[in-house]
This record gives sequence, C-alpha cells and structure tokens, in this order.
Amino acid sequence: MTGFLGLAYPWVKAAHIIFVIFWMAGMFILPRYLVHHQEALGEPAEAKKWVEREARLRRVILTPALALVWLLGIVLALNVGLVDGAAGLGWLHAKLLLVFLLSGYHGWAVGYSRKLAAGRPSLSARNLRILNEVPALAVSLIVVLAVVRPF
Repeated sequence: MTGFLGLAYPWVKAAHIIFVIFWMAGMFILPRYLVHHQEALGEPAEAKKWVEREARLRRVILTPALALVWLLGIVLALNVGLVDGAAGLGWLHAKLLLVFLLSGYHGWAVGYSRKLAAGRPSLSARNLRILNEVPALAVSLIVVLAVVRPF
C-alpha cells in the first residue's frame, strides 16, 4: 500500500526499519550497561565512566533513534489508514501497544541509569539481569506482528 506517501513509501519504510535497528542496538546495550554500572558502584572512578557511557549512548543513539522511529512509524501508520478505520489493522494496533510499552521500558532504563548515577540502586543484580531480556522479547513479538500480520 502506498497511500498518501506514493513513491516515497518504501523509502520511509526503509528509514523506519533502519532507525528501529539503531534503537534496538541501544536498547540491547543500555540494560547491560546498567548491570555493569551497578556492579561498579563501589568504585567511584569506574562508576563515573559508566555514567558517561550511558549519557553518550542516550545522546548519540537512543534518543535520536527513538524520536525518528516514532515519527516515521506514525507517518506509516497514517499512510495505511490507521485513523481512517481501515480494516485488517489489528496487528498494527497490537504492534503499537508493544512499541508504546517498549518506549516505556526505554524511559524506565534511562531513569534507572540516573538513579545509579546518584548512587541509589533499587534492584538486585539478578532482577536487573532478568529485565535485560525485555527488549529482545518485545522486538521479537513486534517483528512477528509486522511481518506475519496474524490478525
């Protein structure tokens, strides 16, 4: 479907996928950074390095990629008729819900990074490691919804 994007549709879709890859790269590494940062809290010099790494990751990859994923994704969703009540978009509603939840996880991870920078961890190392798996699970479900379009 090309909709109002016309011939630009495949280019917008390609850009969306590229920025999803960038965002997911950051979302796979940030939770691991958090584990290492939390383990380094007893060594102030090492903990400071993790604060700098996390800030750079957010500034260079995570925030710009997230913004572009949402911008391009909204354009694509409008293009296929999401707000026009087009039929057969149940998969897109589910995908958007998961992307919204993953964006919330992104916000939580950034917030936890700031808690660690202030020296206030609130999770056990085990729980933090378990939470590392959230992006992989979410993106797996999102890809299945986008490719298979089961409903």
